[in-house]
Amino acid sequence: MENDNINKFLKIPKFAKHVILVASGKGGVGKSTFALNLALTFQHFKFKVGLLDADIYGPSLPKLLNTNKEPKIENKNFLPIEVNGLKTMSIGYLVPEETANIWRGPMVIKAVTQLLKDVAWGELDILIIDTPPGTGDVQLTISQKIDVSGALIITTPQELSLLDVKRGINMFRKVNLPILGLIENMSYYICDECEKKHYIFGKKSSLKLANNLDLEVLGELPISENLIKKYDTQHPIIKQKKDDVIFKSFFDISQKIQKKIKI
Repeated sequence: MENDNINKFLKIPKFAKHVILVASGKGGVGKSTFALNLALTFQHFKFKVGLLDADIYGPSLPKLLNTNKEPKIENKNFLPIEVNGLKTMSIGYLVPEETANIWRGPMVIKAVTQLLKDVAWGELDILIIDTPPGTGDVQLTISQKIDVSGALIITTPQELSLLDVKRGINMFRKVNLPILGLIENMSYYICDECEKKHYIFGKKSSLKLANNLDLEVLGELPISENLIKKYDTQHPIIKQKKDDVIFKSFFDISQKIQKKIKI
C-alpha cells in the first residue's frame, strides 16, 4: 500500500491521451527504427503524435532524423523538435553526439522525469516512448510516473532475442503494465529475383513464444535496405511509398493497436 501511495504522488499530469512504450529485451533489434515509423504511421491517420527517445545512454533519434537542433526553452520548458510535423525529444538533442553519459541510476531517473515533465508537448493523441534495451530504471520510472496504455515488444526471430524478450515481458507484467503484443522485426527477406519471402532466421519463432505467453504477434516486418536509406527527414519511407510492403505492414500494425487501446 505504501508503494502505491508513493507512485500516485510521483505521477506526472497527463498530456497525451495514450502513451505507448516500444521496448525490447536486447539491443540491435530495430526498436528505434520501428518506433519512428510507427509514429509516422499514426500521423498518417491524422493523430497528433509525439516521439520521446528515452534511451539516456544511447539516444538514436537525432541520427535517425538527421538533425542536431538544440531545443529552445519557453516558460522553463523545452520545446519539442518538430520534424515533418512530428514532435520529438531526446537527450541526444541536449548533449554532444560523442559524449558518453556516465550516469548512475538516480541521474538517469531524473533525466527521464525531466524529458517527460519539462517538455511542452501540448495536447497529444499519442506519445510513443522509445525505451532503452533491457529491463531497468527507465522502464520502471515511466511505468510509475505516467499512465501507459500499453507496451509493444520488439524482437527478431533468433532464439537469443526471444529469450531476452521473455525477461522484458515478465518485467512489465510485474508492474501491471499492459502488453499490446509482439512485433517480429527482420522476420524475412524478399528476394529481388524471385519476390518470395525467405525466413533466413527461422519461421514463426515469435508466434510460438506469443502462444506460450498468451500474447499476439501484431506484425512481421521484413529486412529492408530502404527502411534505413530513406531515414533522412525529407524522405521517410512511410510518407513516400504507400504501396510498399513496409507501409502496408505498419498500416496493419497501427490499426491493430488503435483497436486495442480503443483510440
